[in-house]
Amino acid sequence: MAFHSILFERTEDSIKKETLEAPDFFVDLNLDQIVDAITSGWQEYNLKPFFYTSFKDIDSIKYRQEIMMDLENKTFFEHIKAFAQKMRVMREHLAQAGKLYYKYQKERWFLDAVEIYCEAVNCLLNDLTLADLKSRGFLAFREYITNYAKSFLFTSLLAETKKLTTDLSAVKYCLLIKDNWIKVSKYASEIDYSAEVVETFEKFKQGAVKDYRVKFSTWVDMNHVEAGVLDLVAQWYPDIFLILDEFYAKNSNYLDETIGVFDREIHFYVAYLEYIAIFKQAGLKFCYPQLSDEYKEVYDFEGFDLALANKLIAENLSVVCNDFHLKDKERIFVVSGPNQGGKTTFARTFGQLHYLAGIGCPVPGRQARLYLFDRLFTHFEKEENIKNLRGKLQDDLIRIHDILNQATSNSIIIMNEIFTSTTLKDAIFLGKKVMERIIQLDLLCVCVTFIDELASLSEKTVSLVSTVVPNNPALRTYKILRRPNNGPIYAISIAEKYRLTYDCIKERIKS
Repeated sequence: MAFHSILFERTEDSIKKETLEAPDFFVDLNLDQIVDAITSGWQEYNLKPFFYTSFKDIDSIKYRQEIMMDLENKTFFEHIKAFAQKMRVMREHLAQAGKLYYKYQKERWFLDAVEIYCEAVNCLLNDLTLADLKSRGFLAFREYITNYAKSFLFTSLLAETKKLTTDLSAVKYCLLIKDNWIKVSKYASEIDYSAEVVETFEKFKQGAVKDYRVKFSTWVDMNHVEAGVLDLVAQWYPDIFLILDEFYAKNSNYLDETIGVFDREIHFYVAYLEYIAIFKQAGLKFCYPQLSDEYKEVYDFEGFDLALANKLIAENLSVVCNDFHLKDKERIFVVSGPNQGGKTTFARTFGQLHYLAGIGCPVPGRQARLYLFDRLFTHFEKEENIKNLRGKLQDDLIRIHDILNQATSNSIIIMNEIFTSTTLKDAIFLGKKVMERIIQLDLLCVCVTFIDELASLSEKTVSLVSTVVPNNPALRTYKILRRPNNGPIYAISIAEKYRLTYDCIKERIKS
């Protein structure tokens, strides 16, 4: 199959029109923060659209996973970065050429850009040839660039560039400067008296003296005198400068489109791998998950919230990892426990893992098996919107109704603290109704809730509880464990700690 993209193996999988807006659930899952951090420093490649579209088939995901694995070879990774750096310098030369006013200077910067491009292509071809590649993507690209480097289009471009560069470097001329005029002449083997002058005046040198030599400005723009000199030099070498004119005119589209696309797309991998390297250095683990679009048994060991971990590492704080698994008929995690105990973080982690796996990236965790969803929905608490004239409960009901209408049995739903704006009795009633529909659809789901009754609603529900330090219930461990909700026990522990149980209060009243 002909190579056309390092992100998509098949032409029909390519993004026809790039999605410029993040999916609705990005903010709820903090994926917006993750993608912002990944693409920071790579704005010129406009990488965000690549993170806004997930795959619907496993083979496309494996295509990217294979490329990620090849890039985990540090030497090869550095070679790819070196290619990218050359292409970046090439674009800087082109941009500079576009800003310049004087023709021959503009054309020379353009020639330099082409020379850098040719060097980048040849170096990359050499690095790809030496690399022990396994991925379909890089193997296909290696074949493409090999054929391209052999093509008449490239070989003629390379030969013309080399010859023109050599010819220009051989241009020699003399300047005769007198008063306010300059005479430009062709170099005719005039004698260089520089050495004799230095030798003659050497005897007058008395120790360290002030250096009166004038340094040339490194500013790229030319003044009108320099430009005039250049025009006169061009008149002495009309053939060479005519070729430079022709080279500039006919090679405006010298950059191969596929290589240009590769240069942009490869940064999807480079940016992600450099981002997760920070976490690996902190001792956290990443893995390539197994994916299934048929079986809903999922697990992840030592997983964590990427957005939260990024902040914790920056503050030199430890990151708490959690495990989870669903097997057989289990489909729904019902997460409960004390406030600020990591419940929402767990729900976000579940969503982040599935989304990142769906775009072909390694995910947090030592080992993972995840489900390839068709759509991902989130229902997180939102502030009342006075513009829609709806109450909070009404808004919650409308949003969850829309989600359940759109969800299929292949979707994933993540709910965080639903129906908190109504009475406990109504919240239990509505919560059960929603869960019954989710169970009927056989959806994978995470439900963070204060409603204990939802955890034992069906054989498909699994109770998870955020835990506290046994001897000090006020301290959270941020570990989420599979166990029945011990809410009453936790409340009693808190009450005992602060001597607020019935017996304690009774005793204090007596005293």
